[in-house]
Amino acid sequence: MDFTTLQIGIEKNVARIALNRPEVRNAMNALMIKELTEAIDWLDARDDIRVIEICGNGKSFCAGADINYMKDITSFGYEQNLEDAKKLSKLFQKIYFCNKPVITLVHGAVIGGGNGITAASDIVLAEKDTVFAFSEVKLGLTPATISPFVMARCGEMPARELMLSGRKFTTQEAMNYRLVNHVGTIDEMNQRLDAYIDDFLKASPDAIRDCKHLIRNISGRNNPYDSIFDATAMMIAQERMSDDAQQRMKEFLG
Repeated sequence: MDFTTLQIGIEKNVARIALNRPEVRNAMNALMIKELTEAIDWLDARDDIRVIEICGNGKSFCAGADINYMKDITSFGYEQNLEDAKKLSKLFQKIYFCNKPVITLVHGAVIGGGNGITAASDIVLAEKDTVFAFSEVKLGLTPATISPFVMARCGEMPARELMLSGRKFTTQEAMNYRLVNHVGTIDEMNQRLDAYIDDFLKASPDAIRDCKHLIRNISGRNNPYDSIFDATAMMIAQERMSDDAQQRMKEFLG
């Protein structure tokens, strides 16, 4: 498959997806959301792929939503907003419900929806100087579509602080909040990545698939069509059209 916003490499049963919009710090637009969803779906269906790695080219992993994408959103009606929000939610669901282990490596900045990719992943490795933020409230929005995945990783109380304040926080804080599994230098991250890949490749792919299903089932999060995903999509669609959000986004966009 050919992609415009991604680079994909496959070697020894491991697929590497690199977000490839470095000129905008890999900010997500409609095309990237579509392509990343398709890429995860395609790789998940391949028997030869045992592990999926997600990373970002350039200075940052993902700076949230692309400015031009945000400008388009300000002109959407409710139905367009709802359809768009469901596509974003579907991306995170594809990662979360993937049958293969998903390891995400982050650096630079992880802002807004970029946290949805990490929270939906199985393992997150972070370069020690990475900065994180759930910045949505400062735009008059909420991190609605990413919230089920963030809550699954870190729980209610850390989510309250980080989502309500919208503040920037460090990689060490992210690890303390269980949003990150390991912090280190680039070399240390790659060493840890190789160790995880080695472990996953030694395991039975069927057992890993069943184990992921088991974990989701025990935690009560095994239904990809759960109403919570529709509810969060509806919430963000409504918020995008509010007077406050419209004004704040226009001010932010200049």
